[in-house]
Amino acid sequence: MNSIERFYATVERREVDRPACWMGDPTPAATEQLCKFYGVKDIKELKKVCGDDFYAVEIPYHSETCNAIFAAFDWYMNGSNVDVEHRTLTADGCFCNCEDIEDVKAVNFPWPDPEKYIDPAMCKQLVDEAPEDKTVMGMLWACHFQDTCAAFGMQTALMNMVAEPEMVHYVDDHIVDFYLKALKIFLEATKGKVHAILIGDDVGSQRGLMISPALISEFVIPGAKKLIDLAHSYGVKVVYHSCGSIVEAIPLLIEAGVDVIHPIQALATGMDPANLKEKFDGKISFCGGVDTQDLLPHGTPEMVAAKVKELRTFFPTGLIVSPSHEGLQADVPPKNIKALFDEANKIYD
Repeated sequence: MNSIERFYATVERREVDRPACWMGDPTPAATEQLCKFYGVKDIKELKKVCGDDFYAVEIPYHSETCNAIFAAFDWYMNGSNVDVEHRTLTADGCFCNCEDIEDVKAVNFPWPDPEKYIDPAMCKQLVDEAPEDKTVMGMLWACHFQDTCAAFGMQTALMNMVAEPEMVHYVDDHIVDFYLKALKIFLEATKGKVHAILIGDDVGSQRGLMISPALISEFVIPGAKKLIDLAHSYGVKVVYHSCGSIVEAIPLLIEAGVDVIHPIQALATGMDPANLKEKFDGKISFCGGVDTQDLLPHGTPEMVAAKVKELRTFFPTGLIVSPSHEGLQADVPPKNIKALFDEANKIYD
């Protein structure tokens, strides 16, 4: 099997020669460390030598205030470049003092138009740079729930979901429309060359959901489903990201049409492979499972290999083996990443 065939078989829970694997998107410091360890010059070579099945492409976005689509909204309306390293959802956003939908409209927020800031030719170029045999995954993120929280300030947003839901829906609808337009531009420019997109919202804490399943159904799922349906209309699979314990939300994501749940935060309550297997076997595929909170930074290569072997036992198919957070940090020893891929890449008898 090549990487693309392995990805589709994994997503559709068909027999595979070995699991599909994804390193995630290491930080610059982690990338430099890993390239030095493997003796390669860049991440493209790194993924080739370690056995990564994916080639992730950040959807290019360049505006007056930011250079990352996941930070496209200037919620503070100060015209400054959005700091993608130190963003927060908790600081008061421009709608923090609004009491009704008329107040929201009166803010006169300058909703960005992705058509102005996404170059289709650049989208095509970035995707064309992918190795021919790798699974190409567009990183849209489209975190409309998190963006809505930032627009008000998280505490205010969560209160308004109960007290003034019309206000929250108005803001969220504008955000979803932005991401729908951005996704269509990207998929039109790269038609037939992208195999998956990654979208999602962090709705889980270490021990459970941050908001109730009912609120997730009202404020998270409808926007996600619009994006999922659009991706599927282009024949593109959807990997849905949420950190934390999201066991109670997984049935809602399955119903919305998600193909793969990412990242299986391994130490979060209920996200252990045995529980996920019992509850969702045959209904959804997963990506992640190799703990980045303790095991990868502090464990030995032997412990990492044992965890990968355990995951493969629970999920002989239907699992993309990956660190349980896509943003691999520099505190993870490269030898542990090598152990992850060495074990995942083995063909078992």
